[in-house]
Amino acid sequence: MNEKLTSSLEDYLEAIYIIIKQNNSVKAIDISRKLGVSRASTTEALKKLAQKKLINYGRYDAISITPLGESLAKEVANKHTSLFEFFKYVLGASDEESQKNACAIEHIISADILERIIKFTKNYINK
Repeated sequence: MNEKLTSSLEDYLEAIYIIIKQNNSVKAIDISRKLGVSRASTTEALKKLAQKKLINYGRYDAISITPLGESLAKEVANKHTSLFEFFKYVLGASDEESQKNACAIEHIISADILERIIKFTKNYINK
């Protein structure tokens, strides 16, 4: 898979990963609810993720994440967590505002800037 995922597909992949971690399984309705999107949108996203070999998905089969999908999902989740912590603990933003901004920025932030934020946050929190 050479092409970059869209922000939307990254969100779906992250949601799948998080739900599986919490519940050991995931259904399309769980994803729809978590992301606040329609079942039709979820089905289309699942098909695209399956075509990219990031998940295993069949209309009546259980949804599972592939090793590649899990690796990408962990990256997105780690970006999200790092940004959330920066906004909340360094900038003093509310949970809601921190979540909203982390979700938006996780898709566009460069690796270098993210690494600087992570280092700064660790130093700030450990003072």
